[in-house]
Amino acid sequence: MNWVAFMPLRANSKTIPNKNLRMIAGRPLYAWSLSQAIESQCFDKIYVATDSQKIRESVNREFPALVDVVDRAAENCTDTASTESAMLEFQEHIPFDVICLVQATSPLTRAADFRAARQKLIDEQLDSLLTTVISKRFFWTAEGEPINYDPGQRPRRQDFEGCHMENGAFYMTRAEILREQGCRLGGRIGVHEMAGETAVEIDEESDWLIVEQLLLRQKERLKASRTSPVKVLVADVDGTLTDAGMYYSPEGEALKKFNTRDAHGMQRLREVGIKLCVISAESSPAVAARMQKLGIDEYYAGVKNKLPLLNELSERWCISLDDIAYIGDDLGDLECLKHVGLSFCPADAAVEVVQEADYICAQGGGAGAVREACDTILKIHSTLPATSTNS
Repeated sequence: MNWVAFMPLRANSKTIPNKNLRMIAGRPLYAWSLSQAIESQCFDKIYVATDSQKIRESVNREFPALVDVVDRAAENCTDTASTESAMLEFQEHIPFDVICLVQATSPLTRAADFRAARQKLIDEQLDSLLTTVISKRFFWTAEGEPINYDPGQRPRRQDFEGCHMENGAFYMTRAEILREQGCRLGGRIGVHEMAGETAVEIDEESDWLIVEQLLLRQKERLKASRTSPVKVLVADVDGTLTDAGMYYSPEGEALKKFNTRDAHGMQRLREVGIKLCVISAESSPAVAARMQKLGIDEYYAGVKNKLPLLNELSERWCISLDDIAYIGDDLGDLECLKHVGLSFCPADAAVEVVQEADYICAQGGGAGAVREACDTILKIHSTLPATSTNS
């Protein structure tokens, strides 16, 4: 089956101007839920549909080669146009079996939600699915009629099951339901329950303030988990420092594509005294030349089993594995990721790696993931006492 994720983004917004591109907790609004869709590994392709050149350029910067941007007709971008109109327009041009409508206004959505919802749609043979949170509020009509409880037998909150309230984070729909009914929900409908904090959709400025604080709290959790500094960053090459592509010269030499932002991030780590090491399963003259250019002396090529080498290096450096950070993307990196103190992976890493890593980067391999890991390590260091960072 062909699963696609679809996020419609239009240029104009009445209540919050330029909402989709506005920065929240350090990233454009749309990037939060989109990065989690990428991280989930649930989708064969991920699309953004827009009428805005600025949005197109932003998405291509944030998620190079990971998200396809398609045009959205002007008539489907008006204040009165339905989201279904954008979905149906998309369906006319892009084939799929299941579409997941991802809402930019729900940036607290996590990759685990996409994975659990997909599995539920498959296991229960659902035609469509919506996301909800449990609400334990009592609801009434304007005429004074209770909707979801008996006032004469008012339940205690802890005994009240409550109701599933639609939170609008995402919807999954089989192609035939969308085509035949013109609606995101139809046929056999299922519900995926999400964390209570995801009840807030960003529609007003007050929503923005609440969600931004929740996002900042998520980002702080990683910092709070560290009480000692990272002393070494170890990086994989293919799929991490590169995009995993193989390019060949006319002479048959394999070439690699690196990212200059990664190099700058690694240099910043070196400037604060953090050691750099690169371990690759392959032997490549192109990689060796790049390591020489970057001044990375601790470069080890042709290493199929990386953990024993990492243990040897840890002993030689007199540095605990707990003080080592590692970033990798594939199964050959898995054991190292499990044993170091802080583990990272690119957004497009193998699913087993994504499930193991402490931090899943928003960027893909060769597209800035290593830079993101470097910046995160530097932020952690900035919160530690000076005696710790200088030890």
